Amino acid sequence: MKTYHAKPGEVERTWYVIDAEDQVLGRVASKAAQILRGKTKPQYTPHVDVGDFVIVVNADKIKVTGNKSAKKEYFRHSGFPGGLKSETFEEAMQKHPERVIEHAVAGMLPKTTLGRAQGKKLKVYAGPDHPHTAQNPQKLEMGA
Repeated sequence: MKTYHAKPGEVERTWYVIDAEDQVLGRVASKAAQILRGKTKPQYTPHVDVGDFVIVVNADKIKVTGNKSAKKEYFRHSGFPGGLKSETFEEAMQKHPERVIEHAVAGMLPKTTLGRAQGKKLKVYAGPDHPHTAQNPQKLEMGA
């Protein structure tokens, strides 16, 4: 019996909605990363993008456990000497809550062109509304 390899043209994509309200950041991110990579499908092929689209709503209401809201820091560098900037989780949530989830999911995807293509299928919104109702997304239940 030959091993099945999915072809990029024959991949059927579905849309999922994850409500991040009162959910833990890492659990939402890992579930989204699994779906984006296609690991929940039987036709998963590591070198082909077989994943589905993920919409995360209520990103501004996501939680972290323990003391991470004050201690967790996000870093970026401008490329110039002395250009290291940092902000805590609380500051990042006030400025741009969508980027917190995008950053967490990006850390769980491959650091290749395939991983970047999979990351583009993630749509994150701070509020409960999203513009993707035409795609008929399925609501994905996260464990309580």
